[in-house]
Amino acid sequence: MESALIQPVAVNSPKARPFAIANWLLAVAAMVFLMVVVGGITRLTESGLSITEWNPISGAIPPLTHEQWQHAFDLYKQTPEYREINGPAGMDLAQYKFIFFWEWVHRLIGRLIGVVFALLALCGLLCSQAEALGTQHSDANEKHCCGA
Repeated sequence: MESALIQPVAVNSPKARPFAIANWLLAVAAMVFLMVVVGGITRLTESGLSITEWNPISGAIPPLTHEQWQHAFDLYKQTPEYREINGPAGMDLAQYKFIFFWEWVHRLIGRLIGVVFALLALCGLLCSQAEALGTQHSDANEKHCCGA
């Protein structure tokens, strides 16, 4: 018995769109699984509160210069986690960069999941609109953006 995911599907066949949607959902599910794994690493390394600001757009780029790193570390030093746990333990900038990395990767994966899901959902919406308009105003054999 062969899986439907392994069999090739012609682009203009009626099964092409559900096949594309299934692949899209599998890709998003794999990204969510990766996020859970990285989230576990973030938790085990106690990195979860190392980024003190939430900047959805500009926060996608980590600090690049020593001054930017020092500024991020100074903000972290004001948190209870640093004052009560990591400060007394003697955390320095190099250790801060390590915990920052895991939280940054976790947030980056979250951003990517959102972008992939939103773009492909928008594509699906636009394609379904085009198909609805196409069935009313064009030949039934015309291929639309989703290939259905």
